[in-house]
Amino acid sequence: MPVLESLIGDSTRSAMEIVAVYTQPDRPAGRGRRMSTSPVKKVATAAGLRIEQPETLKSPVVQETLRSLEPDLIVVVAYGLLLPKAVLELPSLACVNVHASLLPRWRGAAPIQRAILAGDKRSGVSIMKMSAGLDEGPLYLGRELAIRVDETGASLHRRLAELGATALTAALPGIIDGTARAQPQDEAQACYAGKISKSDARLDFSLDAGQLERMVRAFNAWPVAWCRWRRGNADPEQTLRIWQAKADARGASGLSSGMVVSASKDGIRIATGTGDLIAERLQLPGRKPQAAADFCNACDLSGLQLY
Repeated sequence: MPVLESLIGDSTRSAMEIVAVYTQPDRPAGRGRRMSTSPVKKVATAAGLRIEQPETLKSPVVQETLRSLEPDLIVVVAYGLLLPKAVLELPSLACVNVHASLLPRWRGAAPIQRAILAGDKRSGVSIMKMSAGLDEGPLYLGRELAIRVDETGASLHRRLAELGATALTAALPGIIDGTARAQPQDEAQACYAGKISKSDARLDFSLDAGQLERMVRAFNAWPVAWCRWRRGNADPEQTLRIWQAKADARGASGLSSGMVVSASKDGIRIATGTGDLIAERLQLPGRKPQAAADFCNACDLSGLQLY
């Protein structure tokens, strides 16, 4: 969304015209399954821009509509649909992607989460000329930032969105006037950021505490790290979501992985493969996330096994 807002601002100060904004179709969301519009659509609507929401770009009818707009440049940011060859070849200048990683590292659908999971010290954005391959096109520009020690998927997403807007603003003049020369990526350095699913966020307490902390941070705010627990063998399983946690490599309880060592206002201490994970913000089904102090007043997990 910051990229669109930046482009709208640029268009009011220059001869550039935004002929249309393409975004995902409205879909039901939330418990009530009410139709929800994307933030991109809301910004575009407020700016009085033409909005298109096709289910796919493979349709000849959809492609003809796009062709009739005669775009010189197509800018793509986390669109979620593949651009067929016919669309890639349509603009007179290029299809440009604002990608949330320092390409060629973390090509693919989930570069932000994968960077945190891997313990990367830095991330950034790449302004790329799109090609048929997955994030394999040559690069116009890159901008870098440090990943903070307490970085979450949500916070890094916000920071990269803002950085992407400024990077695109810097790259556009050269792309438009033809002076920018996109440089090929180093294929030897390429790695892939596979799509994230809810099952990826299940915590395996046999891992070390540092890895588990990175999982908690990477999957905040989606899909949120989780595990299972039950009070007794005859009781039903429950899901526990962990929104915030820190690793303590000095954990020396000797308990099996997943055992709750202690539960207090300072956190729920959980034994892991190496060290302890201290859960600081947790959520039970049907309830809002709570700080450990409030959570312990409602639910005592002391001595239980999480899995």
